[in-house]
Amino acid sequence: MKVAVGNWFAREPVDELIWRLWEPFVDPFARCNIWFVHGRDHALLVDTGLGVASLHEAARDLFEQPTLALATHYHFDHTGSLHEFTERLAHKAGVSYLATPGAIGGALRRDAFSASTLEKYLAAGYEVPDDLLDAWPEADFDPDTYEVRSCAPTRVLDDGDIVDLGDRAFEVMHLPGHSPDSIGLFDAASGTLFSGDAVYDGPLLDGSPDSDVDAYVATMERLRALPVEVVHGGHEPSFGRERLVELCDAYIAGVRSR
Repeated sequence: MKVAVGNWFAREPVDELIWRLWEPFVDPFARCNIWFVHGRDHALLVDTGLGVASLHEAARDLFEQPTLALATHYHFDHTGSLHEFTERLAHKAGVSYLATPGAIGGALRRDAFSASTLEKYLAAGYEVPDDLLDAWPEADFDPDTYEVRSCAPTRVLDDGDIVDLGDRAFEVMHLPGHSPDSIGLFDAASGTLFSGDAVYDGPLLDGSPDSDVDAYVATMERLRALPVEVVHGGHEPSFGRERLVELCDAYIAGVRSR
């Protein structure tokens, strides 16, 4: 029997304006990075985790400022708490998934994934444990009833749009491949990229039904040319431009060798 824990989220400052939050009791396979950025007029929240516990309640002190909650893509490990926020941003290709009950899918147990889906995760190099949670967010939590709550975005994004916080602005980059709605946010002034699952320093997934390998190659070519200083991905630690080029080149070479 798993123990219920009171503090479901952990956090650490990245710099004077950015925080990273995460769910330490979630297996690394489904543990996403949640990024919070202070701005003059608005704050920006990039992804929201699984939604098994309230992110808004856990980090209420951060959300005193009007907060724009943005989904880098619709997958369950990134959008679980999106519904908790008044202002919700997502790419236009993800709207139907986010707004349709049950469309996002997701599971907290290995045996709840279809055999074909599980096979793709394992083939990509992931270890998927029997249970994705090492503890419960509350004593009566039932993982078999888990489902991401549907919620329509309040602002629909497209490539080239600007998310303006008042004193810094992020360009929306449509980065399909992992999913049709994957986006990144690039602050050219600082060279900061929030990349979602388009690229991170770990096994990249392109075998899901909503993936597109050709689009992913084009995304990698676009990212490779970007003058970034630091990449904050949807999973794993952050990295710089040199590592970004290595990851992009490795993916493109891997596709060409298939």
